[in-house]
Amino acid sequence: MTNVEIKHVDSERKHDRAIAKQAEAERLRRAKVINAMGEQQAAEKLVEAGRLLAREPQANAVTLFCSLHDIASERSSTIVFPLPTDSAHSSRPRPDGAK
Repeated sequence: MTNVEIKHVDSERKHDRAIAKQAEAERLRRAKVINAMGEQQAAEKLVEAGRLLAREPQANAVTLFCSLHDIASERSSTIVFPLPTDSAHSSRPRPDGAK
């Protein structure tokens, strides 16, 4: 025998379901990988932004004003009292009792 030809193959429904389930699992895996990569890129950008804000004190003020603008445009009952972080630390009592 030198040649074999397959005319028709009946696959069982169980086999078809198993293939579909495996394909769905692979799609979910790829979606999770893509989501994780996006989270990692966002975290890297946040670190970069934090470093930039640490170098430029005026950038913090701009960020604060943008946040206040966003809060004010929401028409909510939120009240925001912006305080410089250095003044918040000075109002706390020191553990050793010094002023």
